[in-house]
Amino acid sequence: MSKTFWVTLAAAMLLLSAAHAQSLAVGPQLGYQEARDADHGRLMAGAALRLPLSAMLALEAAINYRQEKYSNDGLTVRSWPVMASALIYPLPLVHGTAGAGWYNTTFDFNQSKAGFGDFEDETTQKFGWHFGGGIDLPVGKRTVLAADIRYVFIDYDFKALPGSRDLKSDFYVISAGLLWEL
Repeated sequence: MSKTFWVTLAAAMLLLSAAHAQSLAVGPQLGYQEARDADHGRLMAGAALRLPLSAMLALEAAINYRQEKYSNDGLTVRSWPVMASALIYPLPLVHGTAGAGWYNTTFDFNQSKAGFGDFEDETTQKFGWHFGGGIDLPVGKRTVLAADIRYVFIDYDFKALPGSRDLKSDFYVISAGLLWEL
């Protein structure tokens, strides 16, 4: 298995092992993401697990499902990112975010629309990193509405798709979710 998979797994295990000492929070996420050269933006969904370490620092692990289309629907890219992030709180409700992710990605070529040959679908694993910021708004005694915007740097290799050498796959995501303290 790849080095990035093991780094991501180790980060998730560290997060879970520290959970007994802090108030762990878990919940669903919904977001809108748009890759730089994709045909359109898309909704994405997932779940997050957050562990506050102090008043100014937290760790977050998340898994999402996202999809985007390129070259007039000739290529559909589906990915299941597993992300680990550090959240720094300069103010009680405001955080900055930085982290990394392991992206399990499937490239699905639409033979009827591609019009330039017979391409095999493929699945790859890729490492990417992200940064951003957001807010955490308490909506109950043990519930938080978490919202943020992140920019993700990931460099997919579109070499099989003619005319795609200059396509950029970096994207931004605006997400919101509810986190329930366990």
